[in-house]
Amino acid sequence: MATLNSIEVFLSAKNIAVVGVSRTGLKFGYSAFKQLRSSGHNAIPVNSNADSIMGNICYHSLTELKNQVDAALIIVPPVQAVKVVHDALNANIKNIWFQPGSESKEALELCERNGVNFVHKQCILMHLEPVASIHKIHRFINKVIGLYPR
Repeated sequence: MATLNSIEVFLSAKNIAVVGVSRTGLKFGYSAFKQLRSSGHNAIPVNSNADSIMGNICYHSLTELKNQVDAALIIVPPVQAVKVVHDALNANIKNIWFQPGSESKEALELCERNGVNFVHKQCILMHLEPVASIHKIHRFINKVIGLYPR
């Protein structure tokens, strides 16, 4: 489980790659990208199938961003997570957030073996200020049932 410290470390990053950012406003990756930008982060889109997202140059992998980002938000299927973590390590990124549903056991173990600060089992929009109303409710419920990190 994530800790508040690991979350704070991740959210203190200025330049955050969003791996798996969607091309349309209908999916979570697009919402997370947009919210990171509006919260003051320099969100950088990464999608192997896009050249531009919201008017921003879109990179096809983290390896194209070598030494340009401090953290990576991963929003890809679990079968792709290990490759993304390898790419992050090759790009010297040691700060990763796995949006729920994107992590795999192998990807988490790879992070642990390589000293990566990582967050999983937490929705980034529940922690990214300002928190939207639906995510405030989600955060409150997690606090009540004991799933909110300490």
